[in-house]
Parts: sequence; structure tokens; C-alpha cells
Amino acid sequence: MKVTVVGSGYVGLVTTACLADAGNHVVGVDIDEKKVQALSQGRSPIYEPGLEEMLQANLAAGRLRFTTNLNEGVEHGHVLFIGVGTPPRSDGSADLSGVESICRDIADSMTSAKVIVIKSTVPVGTGRRMFELMMDRTAHPLALVSNPEFLKEGAALEDFLRPDRVIIGCDDPEAAQLMSELYAPFVRGPRTIMMMSREAAEMVKYASNAYLATRISFINEIADICAHTGVDINQVRMGMGADRRIGQDFLEPGVGYGGSCFPKDVQALIQVALHNDCDASILRSVHQRNDAQKEALATMVTERFGSDLAGKTFAVWGLAFKPNTDDIREAPAVRVVRCLVDAGAEVRAYDPKAGANARKELGDGRVTIVDDAYAALQDADALLICTEWNEFRTPDFDRIRSALRQRVIFDGRNLYQPATMIRQRIEYYSIGRPPARPARSKWATAESRFAC
Repeated sequence: MKVTVVGSGYVGLVTTACLADAGNHVVGVDIDEKKVQALSQGRSPIYEPGLEEMLQANLAAGRLRFTTNLNEGVEHGHVLFIGVGTPPRSDGSADLSGVESICRDIADSMTSAKVIVIKSTVPVGTGRRMFELMMDRTAHPLALVSNPEFLKEGAALEDFLRPDRVIIGCDDPEAAQLMSELYAPFVRGPRTIMMMSREAAEMVKYASNAYLATRISFINEIADICAHTGVDINQVRMGMGADRRIGQDFLEPGVGYGGSCFPKDVQALIQVALHNDCDASILRSVHQRNDAQKEALATMVTERFGSDLAGKTFAVWGLAFKPNTDDIREAPAVRVVRCLVDAGAEVRAYDPKAGANARKELGDGRVTIVDDAYAALQDADALLICTEWNEFRTPDFDRIRSALRQRVIFDGRNLYQPATMIRQRIEYYSIGRPPARPARSKWATAESRFAC
């Protein structure tokens, strides 16, 4: 099938690569000439495991090409995907200007019937409005489909190639059949294609992300209660998750959620509710809880070292909002670093993939991005862990102890066991668990440079 994907950001690029890999002839369209040049050479502008290799393979096979010419893309595709961003406005509502602009341009360029697929996350009613907008600008037949994405950064290829479900919002039987054929290679076995109205499909995406965000904020609130009552949140979440009605997913306490989806989608759904005179008190609480949670680690630091951190240096491991991505959008680590700097501290930070993006975002002279995890530790007063990269799970504790000025770890992802930290002679703070403080009498004399 001939397919065009407009937009080569995260969603658009994964869609482009995976559809080409299934044997379709795909054209990717983007207005950024430098990005198109890089993509045409098989270089991905984002880090996603396996993505660059898939792009290169399909470019070599002749199933994939990129262009800045939208007219060329419209002429090529029987099915045209729109995968541009819908960033939040100042009030939290979704900015649909990119989607609207592309819909107008596609309609103006059409010379034959097309199926237009909105892959972008958009509020309820957007598909209907875009269909009306396009029909006013073209005499050619078209169908407009809502096909929301459910891609997890770091596992996006797997999610696209082996989805839990494919949601197709469509009121045109021929377009629905075409979409079913397009997705058939990805929905074998128990995986299903679910047909529904455009409006329902649009709401499924927002409701799904809002629910997952709610679970994260809920367990972080429970973790806060555990911390103040001397209960280990890990034991609590395991007990909760053993209930089949609850399950273990998204019950990991931490420094809050970030990225390009949960924060903006929760806020956008709040605005949809308010514009329709609905009470969004739960969603507002979810957002507020998460916003506060992003500062929890920095608060632990100031409780331990005092509110004035001038003269202190802190090492930070992990800057991406989650592992296996270089995405720092709404990343809790960015908030943590800024809180430390605002309190007078200097920060040395390391991330396996997000360092370059972090340098652009954290341009303060008191923040240094380094290329080695242990280099960040040298003579730092403490280590803060903000992202659960695998390489942080079993570190060299001997090197950590020898590098740190004060042997203190603030773990925003609960990677280590408090008992292990006591054996490692490290003062340890985590989310929703009592602090672990090694007894001074056992080792303070031998290790006098450590200050509790």
C-alpha cells in the first residue's frame, strides 16, 4: 500500500518506519530540511532502540523515502497519516494549529480520493471539525479516521509491531476496511482491531493516559503516607499488585511522570472537561500531585543539607524522563536540577542518551553535563538518581564511596534496598521508605571523611 506520514517527530517517525517495514511504500514528510536530509541518510533525530536500524534497512530496500514537499506526499499516498505535535497552550489545552494547517494544505493539494488518518493526540470533536474543514476546500472524496497511538518511548517499535489493540475511529466502511488491511500484519493472535466512532477513539487516548497518570500519582501519594508512618512502600505496592483487579503496572513510586504525553494529555483533558462544564477534580489532583512529586527529591536534599546549598555540589544520574530515550520533556530530573541550582548548589549530571538535549535545556553555568557516570560523582556531596537506566541498578559501590565527599544517595527510583545500602556504608534516602543510616560506631573512625 502507498502511505504518506506527515510529521517526523516521535510518533510520525515510528509510524513511518514500522509501516515501511511491513512492506508498504512510505513517504515521510517534514518541513525541516536538515531533519529530512539526516533521515534520508538513515540518521534518526531521536533515540529509540532499533529505530535507526529499521530506517536504514527500509531506505536500502527502496520502501521508504523522505521529502519536504507536501504535494509530493499527498500525490503518493492512498492513506495519509498526520503525526504532528499538539503541544499545550498556556492554559493546558491542546494547540491544534499544526494539525489544522496540514489538513488545509492536504485538502488544497488533493487530486484524488484519500483516507486521512489523524495519529496525533487531539481532543474530542477534532476529527469532525477537520473533516468539515477539508470538505470545504476540496471536491475530491475523503474519509477522516482517528487512529490514536499508544507508544511507550523506549519500547515504541515493539508497541507498534505487536500492539495490545489498534483503535480506529471511522464512520466510512471502505476506509475502515482499508485501515484493517493496513494493520493486519500487526494484529495476529489475541490482538484486535477495535472499530468505534471518531469521538470515542479520541477519548480513548486521553482517558487511557489520564488513568495511567492517576495510578502513578496515587502510588506516589501512598508512598508519602508510608514515609511518614514508617512503612515500606515496596511491600505495600507488591501486596496491592497481587490483587488481579489492580495488577503491578504503574505502581512504581518515584519522582513523578514526565515526557510528551502524560503531562500534556492530563492538562488537555482537564480543559476539555472545563469547556463542557464538567468537574475535573480528580484530574486536577493528579496533575497537582505529580507537580509536587517532581520536587520531592530536592526537598529531601534540603532537609538533609539545609535550605542554603551554596558551596555544595551534587551528582545527578539520569536526565531523560524515562530510560531508553533521550527525551527530557517535562522530565522530573530537570525540575530537580533547577531546584538544587536555585538553592545555590552546583550540579554535575550524567545520562547515557539525553546529555546533548540536557545541555540545551540546562544552560546554567552551575550545571555541568558529563559523559561518564562516575565522573559526575567526584567530590560531590551526594548522588541523586532520577532515571532508572539499567546501568545504575548494579553500580560499583566502592567507586561511589571513594568519589563522594559525603556518602549519601537520594534515590528517586528506589533502585536499591535499604539493607544493602547499610552494608555498603551509604546513607540512603528513597521514595516511600524510611531512611537507611549506617551506624557511625561501626565505621566512622575508619572512614572519618564521611559526615553524617
